[in-house]
Amino acid sequence: MPPPLSVSHPSPQPLSLLPRHARGPHPHSIALAQPLSSRAPPASACSVVPARHSDYFDPRAPPSQRDAYGQPPLERDPPVPGGQAGRVFASYSIYKGKAALAFDPRPPQFVPLESGAYKVAKEGFVLLQFAPAVGPRQYDWTRKQVFSLSVWEMGTLLTLGLTDSCEFFHDPFKGRSDEGKVRKVLKVEPTPDGNGRFFNLSVQNRLLNVDENIYIPITKGEYAVIVSTFNYIIPHIMGWSTFTNSIKPEESQPYNRPQSSPELEWRR
Repeated sequence: MPPPLSVSHPSPQPLSLLPRHARGPHPHSIALAQPLSSRAPPASACSVVPARHSDYFDPRAPPSQRDAYGQPPLERDPPVPGGQAGRVFASYSIYKGKAALAFDPRPPQFVPLESGAYKVAKEGFVLLQFAPAVGPRQYDWTRKQVFSLSVWEMGTLLTLGLTDSCEFFHDPFKGRSDEGKVRKVLKVEPTPDGNGRFFNLSVQNRLLNVDENIYIPITKGEYAVIVSTFNYIIPHIMGWSTFTNSIKPEESQPYNRPQSSPELEWRR
């Protein structure tokens, strides 16, 4: 029997006008919120923290160093209980007059243990890909900018109230020699009528002399889809769904609850 085929669905690129050119081993994002002076200030805002995933890429890199998502070639994940041999890519895309936005989930990374079991080495994330419009229903995905959302950041978006806003700051080179040369800010703010959200991405890249801003309005219904997909995907990109699928009642070990006392509770 031939080996199972790997299925890969690239990011949607409707009516792309310009030829795709290379993006390097790390994705990078761009986009700053367009000032909206007419909007009332949001009631509250979330704190900004750096992400744990790199979302920097060099568009000058040769095509051989990227996959259909602009990422470096993916190494095959180790077999995990309940896993599949083939890779499947899925995306949720939103198209508007000035930009398009795609949400692409990425799986966690597992490492084998000496016992034969596996452990989550790195949580997955959701990659946001912004593409500017170049005409009616035409988007230039060769100029896309990306921003990876961690589990914590997705949880923050899930808890936003109708008048709340949130802002995330990423420095892909945090702690390295090029720290501060690439700055990316994602802002999520309510629309003036309160029936949707603005997703604003700003990227300043001194390594490539790039300064870009992309924003896209999201309707209430579209945001409801985002919330639903985030609620579903979070346990999977944390590896918790793989854990539950690997549970076998016949292999379970007895659990002895330690004796509880106020002192023990305090030390936990």
